[in-house]
Amino acid sequence: MPELPEVETVRKALVLKLKGRKIKDLTVLHNNVFKDQDIDTVISNIKNQTINDIKRRGKWLMFCLDDYFLLSHLRMEGKYLYRHIGEKIEKHQLVIFNIDDEFELRYKDVRKFGKMYLVPKEDIDNSVLNTLGLEPWDDNLNSKYLQEKYKNKNLPIKTLLLDQSIITGIGNIYADEILFLSKINPHKKGKDITSDECCKIISNTRIVLDKAIEEGGTTIRSYTSEEGVSGLFQNSLNVHKRENEKCKECGAIIVREKINGRSSYYCPNCQK
Repeated sequence: MPELPEVETVRKALVLKLKGRKIKDLTVLHNNVFKDQDIDTVISNIKNQTINDIKRRGKWLMFCLDDYFLLSHLRMEGKYLYRHIGEKIEKHQLVIFNIDDEFELRYKDVRKFGKMYLVPKEDIDNSVLNTLGLEPWDDNLNSKYLQEKYKNKNLPIKTLLLDQSIITGIGNIYADEILFLSKINPHKKGKDITSDECCKIISNTRIVLDKAIEEGGTTIRSYTSEEGVSGLFQNSLNVHKRENEKCKECGAIIVREKINGRSSYYCPNCQK
């Protein structure tokens, strides 16, 4: 958390405020955010770069600057805040961008799991993004592609849906919802997934993520796209976080089980 719909919602909010604005200065209060990069070099290179656009790749935000891409992964609890210049820096505000000497964009991360990379544009193909699989709406995402990825896998399909090198952007919440709509048991091995089931996974991935983006993501625990703005998709969840509640389709009791260390929710009747 946040997953693709939440990151896309954050992206849209940031674009409205930041597109065309200049980064006048950068303050880094926790060096591990810029993993394996020299902080002084990052600060020197990012100064006076214009934010021309903000894109998304999987769960990564891509700030498109003049000469660089600033890649940002929010991980569990990362979020961006707008503050007046000179306003008190609060705990867990780890990176501060001075925007046009008008306001500050502050990155807050209680757990300090989030990461940023400043990558020259010519090096983007060799960045952390090069391990990512297809976007959910990529025309190349078809049943043949998925079956090729799954054919020798003994791992449960729930685990494979979380594999960012196959389809990027899906996390725990949406994997549960996708498998419910596809009527696939999360324990089913990847090698046993049929061509028809691959088609269902692709179709329902797009349906679930489209709806989640439309509703601003899922607000569970600490996620918000902006301060005071919450997503609504949690009201549409069929199985995730609904342990011991009745299935909306058949009335059976939703169960929760750990699959490779991740809590997984499903209907034992609809997903036999």
